[in-house]
Amino acid sequence: MAKEIDGSAGVPQFYGKELRYKREQAGLTLEALTANSFYSIALLSEVEHGNRRMPPGLAQHVDRVLGTDGFFERRCEDVRVARSKGHAAFFAGIAEAEVRARTINEWSGTLIPGLLQTPAYARAVIQATHPLDTPEEVQAKIDARQERAKLFADPKKPEYWVVLHESVIRHPLLEQAEMADQLDHIATMVHCRRVVFQVLPWNTATRPISELPLLLMDFDDEPPLLYTEGAYHGQTIDDPGLVKRYRNTYDRLRAAALPPEASLALLEKAAEEFRHGQHHP
Repeated sequence: MAKEIDGSAGVPQFYGKELRYKREQAGLTLEALTANSFYSIALLSEVEHGNRRMPPGLAQHVDRVLGTDGFFERRCEDVRVARSKGHAAFFAGIAEAEVRARTINEWSGTLIPGLLQTPAYARAVIQATHPLDTPEEVQAKIDARQERAKLFADPKKPEYWVVLHESVIRHPLLEQAEMADQLDHIATMVHCRRVVFQVLPWNTATRPISELPLLLMDFDDEPPLLYTEGAYHGQTIDDPGLVKRYRNTYDRLRAAALPPEASLALLEKAAEEFRHGQHHP
């Protein structure tokens, strides 16, 4: 006998219970409902039991097979909006996906990525990008970035690999002492083995393929995603062919970067220079 789901325990449980009800009403097994999709039986079972949130792509597939007229896709949007406080609307879905990712690979040629930012660095970025934000709005965005970083509390998942251009390390957005703290924070994450970190040197011939930031995510039982953005827009790509091409680009950047050990040494040396006021751009 199937275990009863307590739909009152929370949002995932409520929609998971409704999903199982609709599936059983249609006379479908888990295997039948996931047929012709990228999603696994194990993921669907976890969603039904309220242990996982429903990915939007799965919601669209379920609505199509069960004929539920967009019900589950709309509920996914409700949850996304509820969780998006402090994030731009175009980024909220990525913040949601990060907690499900098995691996996250990131490249940035201009800024330290949000997952690695200290509050001081985040504040500088936000105030430069959104100068008319109120103090409350700025703080909400800082809090949202700190909340995202809690995914590193899991000692094993996700595996996070980041490549930064050397200019991101050398050109500070902060006073030197605060920039030292920011670099120390990254070094600590590396020493804790939660981050694999590489620096792409100034003189590498990779400029034609390094203009856009890249964030690539792989999952246990979902198709991979690519996200890239500008200051005021973001684009999520889930087409497998395009994601593969961008992954090849990321791999070329990673191959051109310094090895992790040399990258960490460069990072820690720069932190020391900032700390002692010895940095000269």
